[in-house]
Parts: sequence; C-alpha cells; structure tokens
Amino acid sequence: MSATRARVLSLYKKMLREGQKFTDYNFRKYAVRRTQDGFHHNMNVSDAARVQELIQEAEENLKIMQRQVLVGQLYGEGKLVIESMNEQDKSSR
Repeated sequence: MSATRARVLSLYKKMLREGQKFTDYNFRKYAVRRTQDGFHHNMNVSDAARVQELIQEAEENLKIMQRQVLVGQLYGEGKLVIESMNEQDKSSR
C-alpha cells in the first residue's frame, strides 16, 4: 500500500470518527454522509497534484469539524426525539 493511500484512508477514518462526535443529530448525520460522499466522489482521481490538493482540503475540513464539535459540546442541547427512538430500538435487539 502506498504512503498516499494510507494517508487518505487514515484521514477518511479520522473524519468519520470526528463526524460521529457531533452532539446534534442532523450535523452528525450530515458530516458522516458528506465525508463518505466526498471521498467516494474523488476515489478515482489519479493525478498526484490533484490528490495532494484534495488531501490538503480534507485536512482543513477535519480541523473545521474538530472546532465545530468542540463548540457543539460546549453549547449543545438535549437529544432529539429520533435519537431516543434509535436508542430504544438498539436496546430491544
């Protein structure tokens, strides 16, 4: 596995994990979906310069996500009804 591929996979996993940390249900779902869609859309890029640009962009987005998660945790609200329903479904399995 090339170093670039390992770096991209590591960045992808970090962004997914960070997206799961959002306290707000809608932000959490959006962050995970946007991360998956963005990486899937650029999966076949082979130009080395373009890959480096995309990596830089993803690293900047990761930093933004980290800041937003922190702000969300400081000023977060309670859970939504749908979140408590999801927890009930999981516990009944």
